[in-house]
Amino acid sequence: MVTFLPTRPGRLADVPAFTRAIGGAESNVACALAAAGHRTRWVGRVGTDGFGDHLLDTIAAYGVDVGSVRRDPHRPTGVYFRTDADRATDAHEVVYYRSGSAASAMDPAVVPYDTVADGRVLHLTGITAALSPGCRALLHELTEPRPGRPLVSFDVNHRPALWRDGAAPEVLRRLAARADLVLVGADEADRLWGTADPAAIRALLPEPAVLVVKGGEGPAVAFERPRDGGGDVVTAVPAPRVDVLASVGAGDGFAAGYLSATLRGLAARDRLRHGHLAAAAALTVPGDLAAPPRRDHADRLAALDAGAWGGLHLGPGWTSAGTEADEEVRTR
Repeated sequence: MVTFLPTRPGRLADVPAFTRAIGGAESNVACALAAAGHRTRWVGRVGTDGFGDHLLDTIAAYGVDVGSVRRDPHRPTGVYFRTDADRATDAHEVVYYRSGSAASAMDPAVVPYDTVADGRVLHLTGITAALSPGCRALLHELTEPRPGRPLVSFDVNHRPALWRDGAAPEVLRRLAARADLVLVGADEADRLWGTADPAAIRALLPEPAVLVVKGGEGPAVAFERPRDGGGDVVTAVPAPRVDVLASVGAGDGFAAGYLSATLRGLAARDRLRHGHLAAAAALTVPGDLAAPPRRDHADRLAALDAGAWGGLHLGPGWTSAGTEADEEVRTR
């Protein structure tokens, strides 16, 4: 989508002007992974309008392969407007204009499986499932168990404003059950399934090999089933303290950081820490996308001992730090 960010705080009714940016959970993750040095492809559908041009140009500029994106001459590129209030508060407003959009017309015929089959990871989100029955069928097809499929990563990403039929709890649970790696916020699990307790969420979703429950300002908890069988290995990592500039995009940042560390074969604790660091990068910029910290910088922070990690305090500009001498990371 094209995102319109408010130029000042307040209700949508009172904001006089907006700044254009790009948005979309899957493209956000692809851009962040490309900026972190990974080869990525974004598969989607946009209109033949100027907004579609802007999306493709901007996403490609991050180094993302957009060669599999289809242009729809009959439907517009989706857009949305939001306020700058935190998504978790009653003051947050978001208005989507996605009904009848180019993306909503995706289905298994438009996005054949072979366009996504050659990657190591296929990342999907529940937002796509909310757009139309065709999009729901597409995600069902892409999560079909089959020999040699990529690791399927699924971010639940529940957006109540996009679900009009009350089907979200069951549809998102079914899709999550077909994935290998699932990311879900404790708050959205509470809205969907009536519990924010990580162990209870795992009981609802026993199928994925890895389940990560994000706790917002609290710890992220990973449940990982050993390949040789047995009970879950459970790892919990607290989030660092962050001076939040805008909360939108943090979940996509976490997904990108966690997937980057997964692709690099890092241990469970470090995968969660890289998720937190990438989320902190998004939290300290005004838009959905943030430049990730340099890999050596993030690796050094992820390797801190428990006491030093617990003392991290990250503010705007921290990702541009290059050396210990000029690093804008404070400890309490």
